[in-house]
Amino acid sequence: MNSINSNTLQNAAVLYCGDLPADNLASLLRRYGMQLIRIEIHTNIPGSYWGDSEAGLIDMRLYARADTPVHSALHEACHYICMDPQRRQHLDTDAGGGYEEENAVCYLQILLSEQIEGMGKQRMFTDMDRWGYSFRLGSSQAWFEQDAADARQWLLDRALIGPSNLPSWKLRQ
Repeated sequence: MNSINSNTLQNAAVLYCGDLPADNLASLLRRYGMQLIRIEIHTNIPGSYWGDSEAGLIDMRLYARADTPVHSALHEACHYICMDPQRRQHLDTDAGGGYEEENAVCYLQILLSEQIEGMGKQRMFTDMDRWGYSFRLGSSQAWFEQDAADARQWLLDRALIGPSNLPSWKLRQ
């Protein structure tokens, strides 16, 4: 990713795409047939639903800058993975989906964080909470460990993870 001031990244509240080893996120996305498009810092991110530094989605392309939070990139990638083929075919900015799918997206992004060098579940929990994800048990970790059985089952039913919570590296069909 494009480099930004290393002092900014070191003191950052969340882990940014610019903090990652060069091909780490891109190689994870390729396993799902996705392409990471790196955008210059201070440039609008195509396909970003929330704007600012949030990741964007258009077709099978995930757009991110060095200052895009890793949790945002993984969240948008998980929307792509979890959506049905009809929505995936017309994807441009708004991933859509309902409540159950949104929970599955959050669950899967936590699982996939283990595949990102320097991230992992604990950092993902911290970053999700710092960014303002809201869970009725008060934290992403409490939700994941105590209240996410339905999200896990949703992913299992669609063969997106296996019984051991490892990703299947398949898209929803």
